[in-house]
Amino acid sequence: MNSTYKNYFTLLFLAIIWGSSFILMKRGLDVFDYKQVGSLRIFIAFLSLLPFLPKAFKLVQKKHYLPIVIMAILGNGIPAFLFTKAQTELSSSVVGILNALVPLFTLLLGIIFFKSRPSKTNFAGVLIALVGATLLTFSTMQEDLEINNYVFLVILATVFYAISINVIKKYLYDLNATAITSLAFIIIGPLSAVYLFSTDFIAITTTNENAYMALGYIALLSVIGTSVAVIIFNKLISNSSAIFASSVTYFIPIVAILWGVFDGEQINKYHIIGVSIILSGVYLVNKRKSIPR
Repeated sequence: MNSTYKNYFTLLFLAIIWGSSFILMKRGLDVFDYKQVGSLRIFIAFLSLLPFLPKAFKLVQKKHYLPIVIMAILGNGIPAFLFTKAQTELSSSVVGILNALVPLFTLLLGIIFFKSRPSKTNFAGVLIALVGATLLTFSTMQEDLEINNYVFLVILATVFYAISINVIKKYLYDLNATAITSLAFIIIGPLSAVYLFSTDFIAITTTNENAYMALGYIALLSVIGTSVAVIIFNKLISNSSAIFASSVTYFIPIVAILWGVFDGEQINKYHIIGVSIILSGVYLVNKRKSIPR
């Protein structure tokens, strides 16, 4: 398959996975608090990646240690808690809008701190796609936009994602994607387990009749939405540019709309316009790959 088409296919596949993760997170929050959901997500993902660790340790070099720690904490650890906390007070629509800031922060931080030199076309593509994602998400909202301090948790998470993406592209490009992911989770997985089992997690699991169903949703979120998706995402960063890979966040509102259609909702003209703008912007983002390794 042509590498460009393969990258687009990977981007859409990731959008489907991550676009569906918010509902799984919500189901987990029906039983457990946001810290327990975040800890469970990380810990279960860590367990699912254990088989890949022996090979990962053979591949890792001393120069990879610090970048992997940064990726683990900023790319996978802290955001897991920021998003679950924010979703206790924000609608998925608002989170969808804010999540689309990742490519913009990726571009800006790449220029300022990582000596990236994206073209004007790339920059225009980021802004165009952001406009499309905002239009698409606003057209889907069923209630008035409510802004509160929890939006800053999501914004902070998007900044952390952007830092992690740039670090992976610049410092971990020569390391296998599966190795990167499994080594990152060995750092945060045991820590999340220590916290999880210090809470009333066991008591809730044994007394709440909906606990096992919630655990099933979180397990699906962990294995598919975290372990598998992060491996694919890290591979995409290596095969494309940091900005292009981060533009997966533009497609998440599209997935949300498709879930709505499946549930009987109607598509309007603003949906079509928003999707068209997003596709145009992402095309420009990927048109000239100018971010060096």
